[in-house]
Amino acid sequence: MIQPNDLIVFCGAGGFIGGHLVAEYRRRGYKNLRAVDIKPFSEWHQRFPDVDNLQLDLSNYESCLIALAGATWVYNHAADMGGMGYIETHKANCMLSVLINTHLLMAAKEHKVNRFFFASSACVYAAGKQTVTDVVALKEADAYPAMPEDGYGWEKLFSERMCRHFREDFKVDTRIVRYHNVYGPHGTWDGGREKAPAAICRKVFQAKHSNSHEIEIWGDGHQTRSFMYIDDCLTGTTAIMESDILEPINLGSSELVTINQLVDIAEDIAGVKLTRKYNLDAPKGVRGRNSDNTLILEKLNWEPSIRLRDGMEKTYQWIGDQILRGQKSLVY
Repeated sequence: MIQPNDLIVFCGAGGFIGGHLVAEYRRRGYKNLRAVDIKPFSEWHQRFPDVDNLQLDLSNYESCLIALAGATWVYNHAADMGGMGYIETHKANCMLSVLINTHLLMAAKEHKVNRFFFASSACVYAAGKQTVTDVVALKEADAYPAMPEDGYGWEKLFSERMCRHFREDFKVDTRIVRYHNVYGPHGTWDGGREKAPAAICRKVFQAKHSNSHEIEIWGDGHQTRSFMYIDDCLTGTTAIMESDILEPINLGSSELVTINQLVDIAEDIAGVKLTRKYNLDAPKGVRGRNSDNTLILEKLNWEPSIRLRDGMEKTYQWIGDQILRGQKSLVY
């Protein structure tokens, strides 16, 4: 296990999950933390003065060697990604994230890193298993035969295999988590990379305060998803990192809702009822996706349990505060 003075490196620390993870380890009392991201410090979602903050391009091997020097544990959340509006229109950019994980694994091997975490995604799952709204929850085995989300999903699936083979061939001890739609405060909520919960919170808040009383919904609103609040994400991420689970594992809520129901929740929080306009030409992803949590329950006797209504309320309030303060969303 990690010791109090061991160096933990967080790659992609300027992003949503990465920033929260640094904050979590600070809360736990760890002092030897290094945060790394390509973005200028002014664009990091969260940054802490008592952490060794580095601005590096981790698609470059030499930068990875610098980032991981002296590391005991490494979390890799670095990737070029966003919500469906981004990944469906920037497939090459998403694929290029393969350079980040590959070079980080090479640096981890070189520096003899004790444990390496890779943040994968539910986008690795075969599209043929996600064609109906009343979807059967996805088990880890459902990633094969492979037909993941084009671009982003293929990169994640390839990088999962890279982690596996670095573990088998080079003894880099890897952990792989497939995240299902993480949301919460201190995330992207505008600009094109935001995911559905943040986008809907923003649209409902703006509709209420502009008196337009209209909201655009991507697709017909019947597509289904599950959404995991960031606190559950942190609990699961750290527990899996500390565990002996070697194969990829789901980390997501099993509370399945339609996009229309997600809008219902945001409207209820805001105390409004809006006219819905459906944009059938907008990016919308698979028809249905949910997390089968059998394996995580078996391994950890735990699964994400924060109600969507509770997480959305905190997210809505935080995004509303940003809008009222005249803040702009960090688009990365």
